[in-house]
Amino acid sequence: MSLFSTLFDVIVVGGGHAGSEAAAASANMGAHTLLITTNLQNIAQMSCNPAMGGIAKGQIVREIDALGGYSGIVTDKTAIQFKMLNKSKGPAMWSPRVQSDRMQFSECWRTMLEQTEKLDFYQDSVNELLFDGNKIIGVKTALGLEIKAKTVIITAGTFLNGLIHIGEKSFGGGRAGEGASTGITEALVKKGFESGRMKTGTPPRVDSRSLDFSKMIEQPGDEITEKFSHLPSTKALTEQRSCYLTYTNPKVHELLREGFDRSPMFNGRIKSTGPRYCPSVEDKIDRFATKDRHQIFVEPEGWTTVEMYVNGFSTSLPEDIQDKAIRAIEGFENVKFLRYGYAIEYDFFQPTQLKHSLETKLIENLFFAGQINGTTGYEEAAAQGLMAGVNAALKTQGKAPFILKRNEAYIGVLIDDLITKGTEEPYRMFTSRAEYRTLLRQDNADLRLTPLGYKLGLASQERMDRMLEKQKKTALLIQFLNETSVKQEEVNPILSAKGLALVNQSMKLFKVAARPQLSLSDFMHLTKLKDFLHEHVIQADAIEQAQIHLKYSGYIDKEKNNADKLNRLENVVIPSSFIYEKVKSLSFEATEKLNKVKPTSISQASRISGVSPSDISVLLVYMGR
Repeated sequence: MSLFSTLFDVIVVGGGHAGSEAAAASANMGAHTLLITTNLQNIAQMSCNPAMGGIAKGQIVREIDALGGYSGIVTDKTAIQFKMLNKSKGPAMWSPRVQSDRMQFSECWRTMLEQTEKLDFYQDSVNELLFDGNKIIGVKTALGLEIKAKTVIITAGTFLNGLIHIGEKSFGGGRAGEGASTGITEALVKKGFESGRMKTGTPPRVDSRSLDFSKMIEQPGDEITEKFSHLPSTKALTEQRSCYLTYTNPKVHELLREGFDRSPMFNGRIKSTGPRYCPSVEDKIDRFATKDRHQIFVEPEGWTTVEMYVNGFSTSLPEDIQDKAIRAIEGFENVKFLRYGYAIEYDFFQPTQLKHSLETKLIENLFFAGQINGTTGYEEAAAQGLMAGVNAALKTQGKAPFILKRNEAYIGVLIDDLITKGTEEPYRMFTSRAEYRTLLRQDNADLRLTPLGYKLGLASQERMDRMLEKQKKTALLIQFLNETSVKQEEVNPILSAKGLALVNQSMKLFKVAARPQLSLSDFMHLTKLKDFLHEHVIQADAIEQAQIHLKYSGYIDKEKNNADKLNRLENVVIPSSFIYEKVKSLSFEATEKLNKVKPTSISQASRISGVSPSDISVLLVYMGR
């Protein structure tokens, strides 16, 4: 029997970070899945920076892992440096980040996918979609093969009508060395979808043997390293590769400006919007003209390769300008280019056209994930891919969609922001986007999400058992701290060493350790605590949870109460057939926005830009509250 005589449960179009997570999730949930990509050698390729995680992004990778996704495992297995960012701030801001070996990363992803049951692969380009009325029934490839499926997930990245710019040169492509994808946008626009164009860019890659690192500032990884995955199959790093820091200068800026008249950014050839928080170097020196220098991070692309990623020098300026300007940076005087930086324009679809499940509103059984939804970043794409894969599998099984709330995960914030607010520029996740970030920490992703992933059949029994053990040991330690008293002669030496006021009576360990200037580690030498930890085999992750509970339980409880209030509004469902024009007291803008987004609940309606609190009050009264 031909491979394509099969009716697949799920077809995933695109093998990037979104497509890889989507394919793994749907197959692991029992759906017969086909992953179609233009080049099987480039599965989950790190097209831009060789790193995973970062501010809020690290939380997303931990959440993907907690649910049973692959990104955390692959990142751990291919890591070359680990850093916990924002450690000087509160735990809601702590964000793990890993430099990866770019070639190993893609290889590891492919290996894991090939070991996934119910997952097939096919190398070809999809340029037509097959419909039956308002339902998708399959795809047609460049070779003319029609492949049928119950559901289709499009994760096309930057490939949809991709156009690469270097100076005054432009050519079609999805990324360097690979052609663009055509036909999909046109098919969707015919069906009534609203599309747009976005831009992103990438910096030059250079030969490390041509750099003078003695002129740069070494940036080593953390002395005590951690990892992303909650599974014991991955290990924290014992050896790391350093990154390096250097700076642009006024001479660099002057040389870059010489090319502005030939820059597609400034001469009108690029009309689309780029990422606000990751601007090109020419955009930075134009927008921040008063700054005489900008940071340049020089990052290795792997353990053994000489290729270095010049983070902070993303550009689409002509090659000769890139060459002259970068040589004026300290340490780059004799640089050898491996490839020049470039910008790429591509099609995306306004995410307000999606349901929370990432299924499109216009076409049943069709899902979008990744940059097609207007996002930027591997982590944001992978999170959407996992959720689309889960929901496509659930759709084929006749089950209700799996939707994460804003107080449950950064993934929930990401998807809700996209479909409720839409985006006019590439969307990037930040901790500031989450109103419940004290609840959504990187350290408790397993406690929040593994039970949900396990219930879906995505997270393994091993994950669930480890989560339950951590939960049990944390509760046991908190109980011990609440019930155990320490004498003044035990605690006063600790207080004295910190220059704190002494106590004149015995106190509960919880109360004294909760002081802002102290931490649980200050009391580890006490016999009672040391014996308890040893007797009950309390691991570091449970100790960390207890420490955070000591310091932040009041804030955590407050956020939980606020989330509960909001979730009550989630239960006030708005029927899809609701006619907002009937509610005469609604503002014109609110009526327009509500008709466009079609929120499923009062809570979602309250988050739509242009819908005021008074509009929500009117809706609540009208609906009988």
